[in-house]
Amino acid sequence: MVLTRYKKSQGKIAMGFLSFMPREQDFAVLQKTIQRYETEPDWQLYLCREGNDIIGVIGIEIKKYTFIVHHICVNPSYRNGGVGHLMVEKVQQMHESLAMCTSSETQEFLAKCWDRQHILNEYLV
Repeated sequence: MVLTRYKKSQGKIAMGFLSFMPREQDFAVLQKTIQRYETEPDWQLYLCREGNDIIGVIGIEIKKYTFIVHHICVNPSYRNGGVGHLMVEKVQQMHESLAMCTSSETQEFLAKCWDRQHILNEYLV
């Protein structure tokens, strides 16, 4: 499993995954989210690949001392197989000097991945 940084040419694929997030089901909201990942350097979207297949995405926002996991989505065929946990682990390794925080949408999932002592909770609107 490999994480690669999102590229504009992968917009439709990324939007398909992000549409699994409850707040991203409205097309206008989804377009705005993708645009944010494309234009704001502190917003980073990673695609998870297994071979040639994209099996998930994870989106973060970099802050001064933390990074916030805003989005995490796994292909339904790969769910409950640890893919989400591995994506979180790889993003943590990439940004090991920063503490990981959750958004209100990712808190429950990330609490399952890690015990609560390893995650700072930040509730965002």
